[in-house]
Amino acid sequence: MDGKNPVIAVIGAGAVGAYYGGRLAQHGHDVHFLLRSDYKHVARNGWMIQSCHGDFKLPPGTMHVYEKAERMPKADWVIVTLKATANEQLGAMISPLIKENTLLLTMQNGLGNEERLAELFGPQRVLGGLAFVCIHRVEPGVIHHIDHGYVRVGEFIESGNANARAISEMFRKSKVQCDVLESLKHGRWAKLVWNIPFSGLGGALEMATDELLCSREGQELVRAIMMEVIAGARGCGVELSQSVIDQRIKETSTMGSYKSSMQIDREQARPMEVEAILGEPVRQAAIAGVAMPIVRELYRLASVVNLAKCHEGR
Repeated sequence: MDGKNPVIAVIGAGAVGAYYGGRLAQHGHDVHFLLRSDYKHVARNGWMIQSCHGDFKLPPGTMHVYEKAERMPKADWVIVTLKATANEQLGAMISPLIKENTLLLTMQNGLGNEERLAELFGPQRVLGGLAFVCIHRVEPGVIHHIDHGYVRVGEFIESGNANARAISEMFRKSKVQCDVLESLKHGRWAKLVWNIPFSGLGGALEMATDELLCSREGQELVRAIMMEVIAGARGCGVELSQSVIDQRIKETSTMGSYKSSMQIDREQARPMEVEAILGEPVRQAAIAGVAMPIVRELYRLASVVNLAKCHEGR
């Protein structure tokens, strides 16, 4: 790592990237944001972060924003917050930022994202981050951080976690609760216990979290899906206690009428992260000899909705 104030590039600065990168920038880190649709607005007006942990602004001129990766400096850390549906762009976006010791942290949903970065840039560079956060972009330049916000970070190749500890410390010093994962694989499957039922059903049925939990039938369906995820994880070598089910439901009950990112993508006719959140876990569990029949059918349903909504949005 070069210097005491590393250069940090945030790739895909939507709600998640703007919030976590914004916290780093707020606390003096040298952060450079690659934006797409909001570039002109943010360059002109900056960001407003409305947060349950305290609102803050990033005025124009106090941060670095770009619409092309080629114009960004080489980075010590690249934080990837793109939707997994855009992973085919990772090579073109990240290659201009790479130097000998650049490290890559993906904070994307689902499975397979670290593997893709490892294929492109080498596994020794890659870390994964799990963001447990309720957050939305409510309009250009305005991010609403509703609840939670803690992050867990682990290394793709488990080798002492020195890099994970380094970025975890940067987050903690920037008002973001962050812990180091001893096993990134375990953390990924543990998060899927929430993501598969609530993101999957939210996208397929267009139902918010409170709607899914307000009936006995809804809770039973959510619990059945969570049980399948735990079984799939076990087949892949990850042991998760069934107590995580009650824990996830209790956490979700504090969110109010929260719409998952997949539900919002459906409403806005954008591609949903069906493959990363639903398809890849089903495939990995099947390879391990574990059937996930409810999740498999949810994957099929969400895939049909995804194709229809993407066609509608053209």
